Amino acid sequence: MFFSGERIRLRKMSSEDEDVSIYHKWRNDIEVMQFTNPSLDVFTYADTENFVKGITESRNSKGYMIEEVRTDKPIGITSLINIDYGNRNAECIIDIGDKDYWSKGFGREAFSLLLDFAFNELNLHKVYLRVFSFNERAIKLYQKLGFYEEGKLKEQLYRDGAWHDVVFMGLLKRNYKE
Repeated sequence: MFFSGERIRLRKMSSEDEDVSIYHKWRNDIEVMQFTNPSLDVFTYADTENFVKGITESRNSKGYMIEEVRTDKPIGITSLINIDYGNRNAECIIDIGDKDYWSKGFGREAFSLLLDFAFNELNLHKVYLRVFSFNERAIKLYQKLGFYEEGKLKEQLYRDGAWHDVVFMGLLKRNYKE
């Protein structure tokens, strides 16, 4: 399954070696994961394989590789996880793993496609996420897409010699700016 935008497309993530291998490389790049992973642990290939299988084989998750349309190159992942079909909500995540694509609008385009799918295809009422308070670039993106702060876990994360909050943000379907 593909969702296409101007510069990227989302393709269903696979638990096959190619997707697992690419994601494993990103998942063990400290510079990439410092903004999304609270532990910064080094993951074994089996850890990554199990994580990807958890997303690709669960009824309550939808995982997608973000590919650049022009080159078919995978540049990141985005997913809906913890999908609650009864209450029509889900958590969303995004990682642009290829650092050459940072700060160029690819994340915004990918997230917009994911939100279109969440609200228009799955008919979700709400999508929410967690973001580290020091990840100002991501917070600005989420705010532009219509997310609002719902709360925070104060000083939940110790990174680079300081304590940081984990911010919870949500977006209701009626507030989504397509």
